[in-house]
Amino acid sequence: MDFIIRRFQERDAAEVSAVIGEALRVSNAPDYPPEIIQEMLDLYVPANLLEQAGDEHLYVLLHGDRITGCGGIAPYMGSATESILVTVFVLPEYQGTGAGRRIMKALEEDPYFLRAERVVVHSSITARDFYRSLGYQYQDGVGAPDEEGCIHMEKQR
Repeated sequence: MDFIIRRFQERDAAEVSAVIGEALRVSNAPDYPPEIIQEMLDLYVPANLLEQAGDEHLYVLLHGDRITGCGGIAPYMGSATESILVTVFVLPEYQGTGAGRRIMKALEEDPYFLRAERVVVHSSITARDFYRSLGYQYQDGVGAPDEEGCIHMEKQR
């Protein structure tokens, strides 16, 4: 598929929020209870995405003129040598088409990735195999979800 990736713009907030919502409700719902899905939906409302975009490099993936995915990278806890992947989502109907890999390629070419000695991601249960396929390893060596359902992963550079 032909995808275009570009930096997030303010006008993208509502559509990106909808993409994330669809991914959470369809793809992540089998792995998480409804209350966790709702917490995540509340986290990714347009206003929060606009705020997030000020602190991270947020990208959108387009197929034609439709936003089909998103992903971001930011300094990890203010570190100059560590970064964190955030807000990586793909519409369910585009999963398995290379869309996620295209987003990750952009994130791994971003200055926050290139300067980092270590890049972390707090993966969902749903996405852990995807990140493992890209060389991310479990921080604890096991891959057990924490109390919030996140699996802490990293890539050393």
